[in-house]
Amino acid sequence: MAFDIHLTGHAKAVVAETLPGLVASLVASGITAGDASLWGAAAEDEASRRLGWVQAVSVSRPLVPEIEALRAELVAQGLTRIVLAGMGGSSLAPEVIAQTAGVPLVILDSTAPGQVLAAIDGDSESGGLESTVLVVSSKSGSTVETDSAKRAFEAAFRDLGIDPRERIVVVTDPGSPLHEAARADGYRVFTADPTVGGRYSALTAFGLVPAGLAGVDLNELLDEADATLLEVAIDSPDNPALVLAAAIAGGTPRRDKLGLVPDGTHIVGLPDWIEQLVAESTGKEGTGILPVVLLPVSPELESRPADLQIVRLVDEANEFHLFERHEGEILISGSLGAQFVVWEYATAIAGRMLGINPFDQPDVESAKVAARGLLEGQPEQAPVAFAVEGVEVRVSDPALAASGTVAGVLDALWAQIPADGYVAIQAYVDRLSLPQLAGLRELVAADSGRPTTFGWGPRFLHSTGQFHKGGPATGVFVQILERTDVDLEIPGRPFTFGRLIEAQAAGDADVLAAGHGRPVVTLTLTDPQPDVLALFEAAQ
Repeated sequence: MAFDIHLTGHAKAVVAETLPGLVASLVASGITAGDASLWGAAAEDEASRRLGWVQAVSVSRPLVPEIEALRAELVAQGLTRIVLAGMGGSSLAPEVIAQTAGVPLVILDSTAPGQVLAAIDGDSESGGLESTVLVVSSKSGSTVETDSAKRAFEAAFRDLGIDPRERIVVVTDPGSPLHEAARADGYRVFTADPTVGGRYSALTAFGLVPAGLAGVDLNELLDEADATLLEVAIDSPDNPALVLAAAIAGGTPRRDKLGLVPDGTHIVGLPDWIEQLVAESTGKEGTGILPVVLLPVSPELESRPADLQIVRLVDEANEFHLFERHEGEILISGSLGAQFVVWEYATAIAGRMLGINPFDQPDVESAKVAARGLLEGQPEQAPVAFAVEGVEVRVSDPALAASGTVAGVLDALWAQIPADGYVAIQAYVDRLSLPQLAGLRELVAADSGRPTTFGWGPRFLHSTGQFHKGGPATGVFVQILERTDVDLEIPGRPFTFGRLIEAQAAGDADVLAAGHGRPVVTLTLTDPQPDVLALFEAAQ
């Protein structure tokens, strides 16, 4: 079997109670048949235009020879370094595909100036920009981060006397602004199925083109997915997608936080892809499932919050010793293609169980609108409540800053977490220069005593950002920014990458605090490398 799921304890009891109703409702076969009425009248129009992912394997097969031919052409020219500029669904799936295959693919899903420059320059081992091809990937064709990256690469190519038309490949929906502009400019364009939403697009051109150009065996991936399609299409208690949906969205009270633990699985980075799929699909109308990406040693696995369901990703889910060690958990194993298919089905089914539309993202745009307003209006930055040890502190509520210390501010923020709440850390920094910052998640989870998410900004805005605003109003938020002398112009725009990422952080903070009443603390590291140490000390 391409996919195995095993249950014990609470998860097993929930599935036993919930699964018969899902089988009787014919939801699995309904999805396969394209029944847009499954999610109710309000969602029917959207769903009718968003079920193409069910046919993605067969629709994508003819793409493979075209991608392979282009790769051979590029390699023959010595163009072996592939950079992908994309956000959310346009970057997370190809990143997992390439990492799991052990194939190098540079992901540019940030507006941090240092990361953009690193993506442009490369290194001597990779051959730098001279050996680089940029894949520009945007479903809407209007994503500001992706457009900005495209502009910067075009200028860099021209500075070296390279025609960008020879080095840029575009992936977008037919008829999008990017599609029209790319055709007019003479770029090579792959169009994707417009009936597939971004987060369900792993097995479409958005996942396959960048991964295939980087050297992944796409036929193997599609074969893995194909081997699972019959299992998820039938209304049977053995359908793994029905079982998974029942386990993550069933039960009373429902465990609305999903701890994703990669524990020996050969698949690299899968929790980050699941995080976007589940959070953006379900986090709306005041409900949802919050994925929390964990390590095998994360504090939540010791404290076991009552509202956290653990999903452990392993290579052999049917090994008996795992049941003894991980009572009450959901154990999952399978090929990457199978994981994509099962999680997509399960998430769509979970949306039906929650009574929401799993195919829209009504709150994602709010942060973008706020950021655009800040870029156009150029207002002054919010005042600093205080600064200590190189860290500037800004707060949504002055009471949070009463202690005058970073540790005190964090303690005050933790005090505002509801009993069923969570902490979201949002790091708007160059993660290539501050990768250690991700370790803050473990400290905050231990200190706050609640499930804690960590997102690199602005990447998470296209992922968990929907849940933060549309899901339950139970989150508290820690933004981390950096002060840096590194910046980069965006050709044709009146703002730089540095100004853009600042506006994205400020815009999201404003929407969270003023628009949704969420507590937000913003910590700006004025000298990032040494200031990180002070931040870690404060979080303990």
